[in-house]
Amino acid sequence: MALDETQKQIVAKASRKDENGWHYLTVQGDPYEIGFQHGYLLTDEFKDAIRVYKRMTLENYGMDYSFYVDQAVKLHKDKIPKEYLDEMQGMADGFTAGGFETSLDDVIGWNDWMELTGYWWPQVAANYSNNPPQGPKGSHCSGFVATGSATKDGKPVIAHESFDDFWSGQYFNICEEVHPTNGHAFKMQTVPGYIDSMTDFYVTAAGLGITETTIAGFVGYDVSGIPEFVRARRATQYADNIDEWIKIVNDGNNGGYANIWLLCDINTGEIARYEQGLKNQELLRTKDGFYYGCNACHNPKIRNLECVDNGYNDIRQQTGARRARFEVLLPQLSGTIDDAVAKKILADKYDPYLGYECASSRNICAHYDVDPQYYADDPHGVWNVPFFPGGSCDGKCADSTDIKNLNMWGIFGRADGESFDAESFMNQHPQWNWQRGYLYDRPSEPWTLFD
Repeated sequence: MALDETQKQIVAKASRKDENGWHYLTVQGDPYEIGFQHGYLLTDEFKDAIRVYKRMTLENYGMDYSFYVDQAVKLHKDKIPKEYLDEMQGMADGFTAGGFETSLDDVIGWNDWMELTGYWWPQVAANYSNNPPQGPKGSHCSGFVATGSATKDGKPVIAHESFDDFWSGQYFNICEEVHPTNGHAFKMQTVPGYIDSMTDFYVTAAGLGITETTIAGFVGYDVSGIPEFVRARRATQYADNIDEWIKIVNDGNNGGYANIWLLCDINTGEIARYEQGLKNQELLRTKDGFYYGCNACHNPKIRNLECVDNGYNDIRQQTGARRARFEVLLPQLSGTIDDAVAKKILADKYDPYLGYECASSRNICAHYDVDPQYYADDPHGVWNVPFFPGGSCDGKCADSTDIKNLNMWGIFGRADGESFDAESFMNQHPQWNWQRGYLYDRPSEPWTLFD
């Protein structure tokens, strides 16, 4: 449909550039304008993502996608601040103007999907299922933050790569720079239709770098709390420092998307690791050293009291193996870490269980799709299935100069740059043929600076 004059003026303030597998978006203005720009410029990508998620939600949970949308509206619509409701309405109107009719409730359900399927559903599934899940199995990512004597210039460096089902991770190729009317400008990796990052990777005009790895096996959800996508977005937009960011993200904590947050502040040179359970939290901070995340929670209270087994000491599992690798690799590279070294760390394919370099689920740069999983026997393990089409989907990093200039580096596809051919994969592993038409190729791409 044709845009009216007001809509044309709104869209004219934004821009989109496609580069190396990414859609690089810049949006600005009041909440509605930001949302409309995002929606209109990413309509085709959002439409296809909804098509795929509808099929995959049914395949993976046995419930229709619309079920979770309805629950999201029922549980959380009244807990979303007007600012973000306005932005979501803008997105809905932008998608509709772009040719894909979308409502505010549709956008709320989309933003809440990750939290509801992963955290709320395990708590209520027994009401619908004879075989309810015992906890989220989709907790996965590698990340680290370093500063002081650990980095080449003594200033913070932050890095992260997402692990996802490939059908899901193929949509995490938006780099969006947001200039809101209120709060700080920020840049993030995100998905069409999201108001936050969700992966998460942010740099902000306040000088903060923010990322996380989810806590594997976490169990617990408070339906009276505020969804994580609201808390993380608000903290990123409005916090001036690490303390403020943590205070905001913990306000209304509902256990949804429980994370090992990694943060840095280029103004002070400080880094932090904030492990956020529902009942227990732990904050560590330093101006000299590093922290890493591999989904295995370090805090013993959270790990033992709020999680099912998450492979903390089991190097057959992807969590324990990556923890063992980080414990060796980061001290070895201490004093040299910069953007270039961060990219190499994210691409690391050493398998601590086998004792040599080998593409597998146990790599910092995980390759589940080539792993026969001979050694994995934990029923709570993440993707404990031979030749699972998932693993490393991207890489991001930023040093203090990048953050100061609101820049970040990104690679779309595996962090090591290796390509994925969906048709060849399904021909070799026909048990995944049901994903044909929904699972896409991801060719090898170079690292890209978003400046």
